[in-house]
Amino acid sequence: MNRKFFILSLCLASATALFAYDAQKIDGFKAVFDKFPTHTPTALTVDAPVTGNGDIGLTMMPTASKLTFFVGKNDFWRAIPSYPLGGPMLCGGVDLVGKELQKGTYYAEQLPGTAQLKATFTTSDNSVSVTAWVAALDNKVVFELSARKQTTIGLRLWSPNAESSTNDSGHGNGCTWVTRAFQDLPHLEWPSCVAMAVNHDGEDITLQPGETKTLVMAVYTNHDTPEWKEKALSEASAASASSVEETRKRHLDWWSQFWGLSSVNIGDEFMEKYYYQSQYLFACASREGKFAPGLWGPFITQDNVAWAGDYHLNYNYQGPYWASFSSNHICLTENYDQPILDYMEKGREHARILHNCGGVLYPVGIGPKGLTSAAWPIDQAVMNQMYGNISNKTDNGAQFWQQRTNASFCAANMMMHFYSTYDRAYAERIYPFLKACAEFWEDYLTLEDGRYVIHGDVFNETAPWANYKGDFNCIMSLGMTRMTFLGVNNLSRFLGVDKAKRAKWNDILKRLSDYPVTMNDKGRLSLKYCDRKEEQKSNDEMPASGISRLHMHGILLPTCLTGPISTPELNKVMLDDLGDWKEQNGQDWGFSLGNGIETAYPGAVRIGFPARDVLKYLRNRIEMKLFPNCYIEAAGGGLETLAAVPLTINEMLMQSYEGVVRIFPNWDYTRDASFSQLRAYGAFLVSSSIRGGEIQKVTLFSEQGRPCVMQNPWPDRAVKLMRDGKVVKTLRGEMFRFKTKAGETLELQ
Repeated sequence: MNRKFFILSLCLASATALFAYDAQKIDGFKAVFDKFPTHTPTALTVDAPVTGNGDIGLTMMPTASKLTFFVGKNDFWRAIPSYPLGGPMLCGGVDLVGKELQKGTYYAEQLPGTAQLKATFTTSDNSVSVTAWVAALDNKVVFELSARKQTTIGLRLWSPNAESSTNDSGHGNGCTWVTRAFQDLPHLEWPSCVAMAVNHDGEDITLQPGETKTLVMAVYTNHDTPEWKEKALSEASAASASSVEETRKRHLDWWSQFWGLSSVNIGDEFMEKYYYQSQYLFACASREGKFAPGLWGPFITQDNVAWAGDYHLNYNYQGPYWASFSSNHICLTENYDQPILDYMEKGREHARILHNCGGVLYPVGIGPKGLTSAAWPIDQAVMNQMYGNISNKTDNGAQFWQQRTNASFCAANMMMHFYSTYDRAYAERIYPFLKACAEFWEDYLTLEDGRYVIHGDVFNETAPWANYKGDFNCIMSLGMTRMTFLGVNNLSRFLGVDKAKRAKWNDILKRLSDYPVTMNDKGRLSLKYCDRKEEQKSNDEMPASGISRLHMHGILLPTCLTGPISTPELNKVMLDDLGDWKEQNGQDWGFSLGNGIETAYPGAVRIGFPARDVLKYLRNRIEMKLFPNCYIEAAGGGLETLAAVPLTINEMLMQSYEGVVRIFPNWDYTRDASFSQLRAYGAFLVSSSIRGGEIQKVTLFSEQGRPCVMQNPWPDRAVKLMRDGKVVKTLRGEMFRFKTKAGETLELQ
């Protein structure tokens, strides 16, 4: 177990773990399947049962002829810097064949508490059961097969011999194995090789009544170990009943501890199911010490997935992580920074060559290990076919789509992590990147009539060869820039470095242009995308647009710059804009069928739109596009939708993004609810409940001993602050501040 996860687990003993769900109870929120998937295999989001360990992903696909398990891995990339040649590739799979699997009725469950897939195939005289799970802490997949009567099942281990890969296979030492590799290809920046080995030397498996046949598949890449093939074969060969039981114990312990880190209970089984299944799916896709997941995570079922399955930096890469901070699942976010830090050298080159600026400039998409995934097609004919233009060397060969904010957008998650933990080692790790982001904006901004202005940065992706000069003071740009300078300033003070630079940073913060608003056709103030379009006549006013997820990204989530406490006037403008949403697009209240469900709904909660209405609209949206495996489908992305439900609910129960902890800040007080160990800015773990319309006690565990600012949960009433069961202070007022000590638990009553 990694040290940070262990420390977080210890918090369970210190903080109040009331109302917590255990893993078995979370299994009650299972996904059920009785029909064959229809969207698997796919270049997009799968609709089949899935499980994983944050590195290896397993997708179970039954058909009329066989049961296939697709194997994906977050680090198995064809590292060619080009659409459409680069991106994560399919490792391979396992096929199970038998008449019961071909002709029987099908029933399966996806169990989020224990991270298992269970399937049963039944005929008139027999049934075959298959359980599959990916070991939480090992590079192993375990299959457990049983049958009601003696049954023969065919086994085929395979990898795709396609897309210029090099493949091999064989038997021996009690194993069947396959390999797939991308090596020595034109334009390949680094090799990827994978080996899969199963502890069965043969093609047929005989199942005896009352017995369970256990297959162990080891999966390793060259990014795991230089001895990737040897490691897979040796571990598969060494598999035994005792080793499987030890692996199972470690697996179940990990998931039990994971679910013990936080919980919510809102008396709504529908929402709770998607709250926990969403977190399960992301935990299957992301893990500390492993490659970060791309758009589709490790649930790869074919080569050449959409948008090269990359790290899309204009929100798709960032979005899946957002709920993990407040849900106290920091362990899922530890892999986020590495690909961003690995790209800094290229980012500096982009900033210098394209804009003669210091600092870093990032394209729309990157990959692991400094890969430029969003590069124009290498072949000009392909370029012309895809984009109607042969200029594949535009913008130094990378796809920026006239967006300058991608690096700062990356920094937003880093600041969320820092504010949630106040971890000094983490601050030292990310500070050089934040400083580089600030250095770019220092050079890129222009000072006009006493204010800093942003030219040539758009909110939507716009082709660089189009006759379009960009936006003037786009809200997205202003928000990301302001967040960057606030963040680097705070980190500088926290670390005690670069004091001399703070004057410049504070001057930019003081004189950065205001967010653009204007009167709409209803005669009230409303947001607009930018001050004006440069392609229009110089003084034409941009019409009001109302709030959208693009505005929210820039000033609300994940930048955390506005809200009802810090910017009440602007918050009223945003709240009024939200009132128009339902008038514009019928049932899709959040306009998120394409993108943005993880932003629109929690953003609405932060602004103060009534919780009852948000939950109603969110439920409608989920039911509009939902897969049986509990993926909330969106046309433009994959993992990003997994943050939508948990983040929305967390924001209803507890907020802290304005530097103030708020208990049940936007909740329907007619409904009882509780939460345990949600993580607040300041490195606090907070628990509370509401019964009969009244908030009960609040429990707060302080990791770092920072002062806490809290909005009074009981307005106009005195509050008792208790340590070790003794009242140490009486707090009064709408807002109060109190000191904490590292490692202590406080109660407020």
